[in-house]
Amino acid sequence: MAHAENQITISRSPDEVYAFLADGLNNTAWRSGVQSISLQSGTPGMLGAVYRQTLSGPGGRPIDGDYEITAAEPGRLLGFQVVAGPARPSGAYHLGPSDGGTTVRFTLDLQPKGLMKLVGPMVQRTMDQEVAQLAHLKTVLEAP
Repeated sequence: MAHAENQITISRSPDEVYAFLADGLNNTAWRSGVQSISLQSGTPGMLGAVYRQTLSGPGGRPIDGDYEITAAEPGRLLGFQVVAGPARPSGAYHLGPSDGGTTVRFTLDLQPKGLMKLVGPMVQRTMDQEVAQLAHLKTVLEAP
């Protein structure tokens, strides 16, 4: 299984951080690989909401990365499952109060199947890069 994880503290309340993350339309503001995103079905930030997402793949080629919200506990936990595209990891943002802000832990997990096992190192690098973008989330949320 491939696993990636990163943690950061953001000078905003858990509810503010959750609200920003739960609205998938904000992904283009802090995730560099997101080319486009739209709400496909459901209510933004609510359990079962599905976002249609186009990501930058190898060589900048567009790939699908649609995802569904699988856990929604405001101010505490936002979970998702990628439902379209070549890799379909599950992930979660774990939020907790911290002195003057919120600790955000972002986890991604993928059980590679078939040919995906052959490109394991590339998948791991991509997952590591994705969770590292928490630094950009911090910059965006703490901007005046």
